[in-house]
Amino acid sequence: MSETWDEDLFARGLAQRKATLGAEYVEKNLAAADDFTRPFQEAMTAWCWGFGWGDEVIDPKTRSMMNLAMIGALGKMHEWEIHCRGALNNGVSREEIRAIIHVVGIYCGVPQALECFRAAKKVLAEQEGA
Repeated sequence: MSETWDEDLFARGLAQRKATLGAEYVEKNLAAADDFTRPFQEAMTAWCWGFGWGDEVIDPKTRSMMNLAMIGALGKMHEWEIHCRGALNNGVSREEIRAIIHVVGIYCGVPQALECFRAAKKVLAEQEGA
């Protein structure tokens, strides 16, 4: 890891990232990082997960709900799907996911809500099949 990043912030971020997204998924992403992408993986783990998620002011479930709303608003559906899985890991219910998508639809438009529903149905089907 580069000396630019605080080791404690990275370690805290890594623990939170694994708790939300699953250790297997996170380890796979870190293992796939190369000289080109590794600095970003390290920075994102420290900054997003260590700094952004690393305090106890907002619980992980609420943070996951916020992420689904914001990522849905941005239309970044690959990330939305990943965070939908994480939201379920953090205790967000199927009904809460539906309500979040309703808000996305109201503020971002019906087409974006439909994209979120498509991704959510995929994730929920995977969860039910597991």
